[in-house]
Amino acid sequence: MDAVAIQNNIQTSELIGLIPAGGLATRISPLPCSKELYPIGLQELRGEQGLRPKVVCHYLLEKMKLAGVAKAYIVLREGKWDIPSYFRNGAIVDMHISYLVLSLPFGTPFTIDEAYPFVRQSVVAFGFPDMLFRPDDAFVQLRSQLDSSGASVLLGLFPAQEPKKVDMVDIKDGRVLRIIVKPSSTNLIYTWGIALWTPVFTEFMHDFVNVRKARSATQPEINVGNVIQAAIEAGLEVEASPVSSEPYLDIGTSEGLAMALRTSGLDNV
Repeated sequence: MDAVAIQNNIQTSELIGLIPAGGLATRISPLPCSKELYPIGLQELRGEQGLRPKVVCHYLLEKMKLAGVAKAYIVLREGKWDIPSYFRNGAIVDMHISYLVLSLPFGTPFTIDEAYPFVRQSVVAFGFPDMLFRPDDAFVQLRSQLDSSGASVLLGLFPAQEPKKVDMVDIKDGRVLRIIVKPSSTNLIYTWGIALWTPVFTEFMHDFVNVRKARSATQPEINVGNVIQAAIEAGLEVEASPVSSEPYLDIGTSEGLAMALRTSGLDNV
């Protein structure tokens, strides 16, 4: 398939949300619920009077919907049944939501690869359900860029608050040169927090995960940044663009959760 045909296919492909929710939340345990359902802020639901708590994952789904995502897959760890119990079929966010259960707990790439048969021909909108970020149109920005890009992966960049704890992105003229996972020191300023990718990268990740399955039980967990770096080394085009001037907030840490509650005012409720 030539470049024009590939680009036309991307522009007409369905955009599907993909959300990993297989973590154990060990950094903020114990919790009364899955961390993806922790209430942060308030919302007014259609057809109801008054306000109700708004769970953290709701924010991510809303931002995906603004970019045209009508269907999303949430990949769960066994036992986190409160998530499908809460979101059900997705009507609460005016989307169609389906659920998958991970089989190999070796890192986020293994988690999201569970959705491979269902997203392999689509453009994927990817985000973490325990992150809060602005602006609301972050995925919209990426979607408009991907439509005119030849990239297999397009990353949404945020200023990094703690480079030692995240994937740092080395970028030049919009092209990602490398991903450095949790560097001990760096002059880089951006990390990535959201992404869009094409079936080319979905296939690459699927193959990458399959190669590592046999030995992953004896090796450290891998993250999506590791796979993106491998894709760059394999010659795939990875691009990135700042989508926010503010760092994202990770409520999966005790500090991030406390800050989110202070900002929302729910720490006083």
